[in-house]
Amino acid sequence: AAGGKLLVVPVDGSHWLSMREVLDGLRQKGHEIVVVAPEINLYIKSTKNFVMKMYPVPFTQEEMDENFR
Repeated sequence: AAGGKLLVVPVDGSHWLSMREVLDGLRQKGHEIVVVAPEINLYIKSTKNFVMKMYPVPFTQEEMDENFR
């Protein structure tokens, strides 16, 4: 963060929901943020405050939803 650039690899769920607020604050202070996340997830969605890089996973959104049910 001291260099003004952050690479974030978040965990889906409440961890991400809390972290997103921190990232929004850091972006307002001028930091460049890149978030790396699986293409299938629950809460990690792109916003204007960071660059999103997605990676493939071996399951579908339907399979993940069924596992959570």
